[in-house]
Amino acid sequence: MSVVGEDVGPAAKRPPEAPPAAGAAAPADWAQAPERSNMLALRFICWVALRLGRPVARLILHPITLYFLLFSPSQRRHIRRYLERAIGPHAGWGDGYRLLHGFASTVLDRVYFLRGRLDLFDVNVTGVPVIEDELRAGRGAFLIGAHVGSFEALSACRQQGSGELDLQLAMLMFPDNARRINAVLDAISLPGLKPRVIALGRPSAMLELRDWLDAGHMAGMLGDRTLTPQEEAAGQRGDTILLPFLGREAPFTDGPFRLAALLRRKVLFMAGIYHGGSRYEVVFEPLADFSARITDPLLREQRIRAALEAYVRRLEALCRAHPHNWFNFHDFWQEDAQ
Repeated sequence: MSVVGEDVGPAAKRPPEAPPAAGAAAPADWAQAPERSNMLALRFICWVALRLGRPVARLILHPITLYFLLFSPSQRRHIRRYLERAIGPHAGWGDGYRLLHGFASTVLDRVYFLRGRLDLFDVNVTGVPVIEDELRAGRGAFLIGAHVGSFEALSACRQQGSGELDLQLAMLMFPDNARRINAVLDAISLPGLKPRVIALGRPSAMLELRDWLDAGHMAGMLGDRTLTPQEEAAGQRGDTILLPFLGREAPFTDGPFRLAALLRRKVLFMAGIYHGGSRYEVVFEPLADFSARITDPLLREQRIRAALEAYVRRLEALCRAHPHNWFNFHDFWQEDAQ
C-alpha cells in the first residue's frame, strides 16, 4: 500500500444499469479485497520502529515477507502475473520475495519519513527545477503517481535545490480511506510533517482543492487503479479505458486528467523509487499541461486521452526498469474472472 491520495475525476455519468462502454472494463478487484494487512501491519511496524529503531525493525521484515508470500495465495498469483510481464517468464519466487520485502521496507521507512528522520536515508532527487518553477510562479499542480515505491520519500525534496523549496502536498482520497489513513498519520507524524488530506466526495471538496492549488500547493493522486461504484456514486467519475500495459490491455481511468483539465493545471509524474537498504530515488517529470483554456470539447478529449496514454507509458517504463517497486497486489488485468 502506498499512502497517497486516490485518483479521481469528473465525467459524464452513466446509468447504473448500463453495460460498460466499448473499450471500458469493470472495476478491478482491489475494491472488494479486504485490506486486512495494510493497517494492522502499519500499526505493528510503527510500534517496533519507534521503540527498537530501524536496524532492529528491519530484521522482522523477513518473517513478515515470508508469511505473506506463503499465506496470501491471491496476492501471490497477482504478483506472479505482474512479474512475468515486467521481467519475463523466468521470474520466480525470489522475485516475488524481493517485491514483498521492498513493500515491507517502504512501509517501515514511512514511519521515519513522517518523523522527519531524513538523516537515516540516502535520497537522490531529480526534477526539482520542475517543482520549483511551479512554486515560484505561485501555481499549483497535480502530481500523478502510482503504487510505486514510497510516497513519503517525496518529503526529501525539501532539502534539495535552492533552499527556497517548500513543497506543501495534499493527498486526494475518498472519506473511508481518509479516515483510516488519518488515524495512522495522526499517531506517527510530527507536527508540520503530516500531509494534508482532502477527502473527496463531499460538496466542499472541489472548492477546498481549488483553493489549495490557487495557494500554489501540490495535490497528489494515484493513477493505477479504477473507480469503485461507491466512488462513482459519490460524484467522482472518470472513463475507464483499456490501454496496452506490459504486453496486455489493462483498465485505467482518465479521472485525474479530467480533474486537472477542469481546474486548468499542469500534471507532473511523481515516483519515490526504492533501491534497497536506505537508498531512494525521487523523480518529478512533466506529464501534461492543461493550464491553457480549451474551448473545443473534441480537442479537450484528445488532450485528456493523450495525457493518460503518456502516463501509462511512463508507468510501464518504470515497472520494467524497477520491477520490484510496483506494489499493486490486485487483479490488475482482471484475469481471475476470465
